Amino acid sequence: MRLFVSIDLPDQLADPIGEVQELFEGAGGLNVTDPEQAHVTMTFLGDVDEDRLDEVTAAVERGVERGVDHAGIADPFPARFAGLGVFPSPDYISVVWLGVEVGKEEMTALHECIEDETTDIGFDPEGNEFTPHVTLARMEHADGKERVREVVEDRHPTVGEMVVDEVRLTKSDPTQNGPEYSTVESFPL
Repeated sequence: MRLFVSIDLPDQLADPIGEVQELFEGAGGLNVTDPEQAHVTMTFLGDVDEDRLDEVTAAVERGVERGVDHAGIADPFPARFAGLGVFPSPDYISVVWLGVEVGKEEMTALHECIEDETTDIGFDPEGNEFTPHVTLARMEHADGKERVREVVEDRHPTVGEMVVDEVRLTKSDPTQNGPEYSTVESFPL
């Protein structure tokens, strides 16, 4: 099964996220994500054998507990989602994202604690610096690159706020309409 650790955004932010995605209308090659499945990926684990599920769950739980107990994370903490960016660069865009304006430090500390625990049980650490974000769209080809760059440079939308009170171990199942996510386990802060 394909697993990742996430902070899921509440349902009331789905419509504002959809409105931000509309800013990119007309950008060829851009596939928007489902705003009702909006989340911040804390750690991507990839394909995991089902017989390792208990081990993975325990590692994520230890990471969350370490984050709350030792990293000084307020439990729960506020988060505000605003601003736009792209990965890996404006010259070569593969992902368009919504930023985390408030709560970034707490999410980064949680990510580090969770990643330490999952690395200890054999998962590879992320290959790049952690940037808390919500994926808005993926680019399949560069036809709409100029439109995307223009919106990212000229706009700074604020989507809304939430209180982060849990982290989830999430399963991703591929479907014809894109991935479908389901919660395997929740870890309260």
